[in-house]
Amino acid sequence: MILVLRALGVGDLATAVPALRGLRAAFPGETLSLAAPTWLTPLIDTIGGIDRIVPAGELEPLTAAPAMPRLAVNLHGSGPESHRRLQALAPEALWAFASRPAGHLDGPGWHDDEHEVQRWCRLVRYYGVPCSPEDLDLAVPAVDVPRGVTIIHPGAKSPARRWPAARFAAVARGLRSAGHRVLITGSASEHDLCVRVAHEAGLDAACVPRTELAELAALVAGARLVISGDTGIAHLATAYRTPSVVLFGPVSPQRWGPPAGRPYHRAIWHGTRSERGDLPGPVHPALLAVTEDEVLAAVEKVCHADVTP
Repeated sequence: MILVLRALGVGDLATAVPALRGLRAAFPGETLSLAAPTWLTPLIDTIGGIDRIVPAGELEPLTAAPAMPRLAVNLHGSGPESHRRLQALAPEALWAFASRPAGHLDGPGWHDDEHEVQRWCRLVRYYGVPCSPEDLDLAVPAVDVPRGVTIIHPGAKSPARRWPAARFAAVARGLRSAGHRVLITGSASEHDLCVRVAHEAGLDAACVPRTELAELAALVAGARLVISGDTGIAHLATAYRTPSVVLFGPVSPQRWGPPAGRPYHRAIWHGTRSERGDLPGPVHPALLAVTEDEVLAAVEKVCHADVTP
């Protein structure tokens, strides 16, 4: 059995897809298990080739994982904590970035400014597994959702990455006036924020759907456009080649942005250097520098771009 650790969120999973597919192709006869939060199951199913999901929290021991896997692969972080979680299972081999504190001296070095997709491809390539950073597409969940909508997603995990609600509302008003059918999406904990944006934009309650992960993925796959901050839904737009405008604050799009060479994805950033993406707040100055008019101008560009693969 091969056990891969990636116990994080939606965007983290999406950026690891090429590395996961590389591992699947390299070991076709092996059981490929992914240690991840179980709520990600609908999205994991869209990757293909994952035989088993091992329930795992971000900083929790892997108590549900079988001991002594033939190979453990750390697609979670640079160590030492994540390395030690896998080492506790006594795998025959561990593929991971070099970490002296964890006693793992094999593996490539960690580069802070590397794009997240490239990072994990580089890791598996180091161990001889081919990996294509362009292999980001996901299958569409078989659920019934509206098509052709414009999605505005105002939430993000950290306050520093949340563009002000009033600005999202202004963009929503402008797009509705231009003929877009606008929906405001968010997690359960972000519902009040979504309602506030909808209210300020003059939208009714039907424009704030409560979506599970499979429904959100299908909604993005069939959408006309996605506008969001630097958060998981932006990576779903990449995975489904849906035109998107993504607003960045503390972290550069060079690390977490959509692939280069896709004119239908546009990242807006006014920063000068990357910082931690989990800053507690307030809204990062680079994000505050983004204006409503700038977002609406970017929408015009991505909506008229060629989406042909």
